[in-house]
Amino acid sequence: MPLSREQTTELIAAAALFEGVAAEDIDAIAARAIEVDFPIQSVVARQGEIGTGLFIVVSGAVQVVRDGHVLARLGPGDFFGEYSVLDGKPRTAQVIASEPTTCLALATWDIEAIVTARPRVALALLRGLAGRLRTLTESDTH
Repeated sequence: MPLSREQTTELIAAAALFEGVAAEDIDAIAARAIEVDFPIQSVVARQGEIGTGLFIVVSGAVQVVRDGHVLARLGPGDFFGEYSVLDGKPRTAQVIASEPTTCLALATWDIEAIVTARPRVALALLRGLAGRLRTLTESDTH
């Protein structure tokens, strides 16, 4: 059953990437998000390809794989695909559904339109990326 607009808004608001974003900005993001279902073992994002969107896992789980090595397992509330969307460069890893998975997807052009019109969203994205970078650089296994 498709997500309601209210459910979509709640899921986006709960994602760490959009922490601190005002309710009206979350609503603008939710208006552009689409729900996408991925069967088990389907490729959600392919390593080496230019990304056209970022994803927030709604249900299910995905594995982030680079050169055959599993880097991470992501579940509900986690996000991926933001680097390629923001820098326009090829994706650094492949993301594969490890079980039937539903994601909210935000297209690159929609993200660009939102951050141009709503600078607070851009600031939230920067903070989300900085948090992810900090986690990676402070890890013993990076």
